[in-house]
Amino acid sequence: MSSPVSPSLKDLPKVNLDLKSELEGFKTVNMKKAETQEKNVLPTAEDVKQERQHSELIQGVESFKTERLKRTNTQEKIVLPNAQDVATEKTQKALLQGVEAFDTGKLKHTETQEKNLLPDKDAIEQEKEKQNLFAGIENFDTKKLKHTETQEKNPLPTKEAIDEEKKA
Repeated sequence: MSSPVSPSLKDLPKVNLDLKSELEGFKTVNMKKAETQEKNVLPTAEDVKQERQHSELIQGVESFKTERLKRTNTQEKIVLPNAQDVATEKTQKALLQGVEAFDTGKLKHTETQEKNLLPDKDAIEQEKEKQNLFAGIENFDTKKLKHTETQEKNPLPTKEAIDEEKKA
């Protein structure tokens, strides 16, 4: 490998003259002093432990040798249906076959008559009376009412009358 060569003056990027004059006249003594604080948060011990466990698990899976596995035979246990299940299935199958094999040509043609039952006269009259009553209540004009004063016709006895009665 060759040693690095510094670029020639014509290869350097061109800088605006105003910026160039500012950079040349810049003095570092005019800068304010500042304390630099490095904020690099380190992981906790638990984070490190979890990461180590995870990496060990991944490494264990990647380096696992399938030759270590033993051959096994799976035994399938077949549960046979009981008599009730068989009977239910047979009846469902027979019903489905009956519906599928049904001949619609055997049906008789019928005319459908729609009946709209109307209420009798008594029910209609009761409904009309009810509607008239509601209409009368809703449309009642309160301006037709007269002002009245209540007169007490059964006054309570006075205290003197009660005392007199107790003496007698």
